[in-house]
Amino acid sequence: MRKFFAVLGALTISAGALSAHAADMDKLNDRLSGSAQVIREIMATPDKGIPRSILSGASCVVVIPSYKKAAFVVGGQYGQGVATCRTPRGWSAPVFVKLSGGSFGFQIGGQSTDLVLVAMNQRGLQDMLKNKFKIGGDAAASAGPVGRNAQAGTDWKLNAEFLTYSRSKGLFAGIDLDGTVLDDNNDDMRAQYGADLPFAQVLSGKVPTPPNAVEFVHTVAKFFVVSQGNQ
Repeated sequence: MRKFFAVLGALTISAGALSAHAADMDKLNDRLSGSAQVIREIMATPDKGIPRSILSGASCVVVIPSYKKAAFVVGGQYGQGVATCRTPRGWSAPVFVKLSGGSFGFQIGGQSTDLVLVAMNQRGLQDMLKNKFKIGGDAAASAGPVGRNAQAGTDWKLNAEFLTYSRSKGLFAGIDLDGTVLDDNNDDMRAQYGADLPFAQVLSGKVPTPPNAVEFVHTVAKFFVVSQGNQ
């Protein structure tokens, strides 16, 4: 009888663990799908989307769907998302990230915003591989230009490692994210890959893209294309 209850207890624990893992995967699937949808909706209107020169020159893309911001004079911000980087063999399998930070200024109310961060050079890529770094501090950032024919200033070409964008209530524009912190999401990485895989290993293209992430990676690859003139 004692052995029976021991087996029953083990089965119950196992079933609970499987249920928790399934719930975690549902959240990751929603985040991946939501991130792909953000990219599609932004690029559905080229005249108001990310300029072609930026699409072709991007090293990495980070998408934070439904970034939460709530404030009364002093506010807080938090969001979870996914990132992929360009490799010689195409775009990498995704890593899971979180973005957090404080806001300032006179604010009342709350909103949910989709964010896109674009790493524009090799240094931006290397910063993404660090464990936890501050945008505007560890990595220079600039609000990105918008529109098919947008002529961005030379400052971001020379200095900005990241171009930052936001989309709220149908409006898409560059945004200042200085002071926010981009960090890896180890819990989500374990849920997706079954282990704490190093960001560098995943983003360098050494890890196959999981089936549930194919839509997101393919969506990024569809729009962030290197033009003939940039090859």
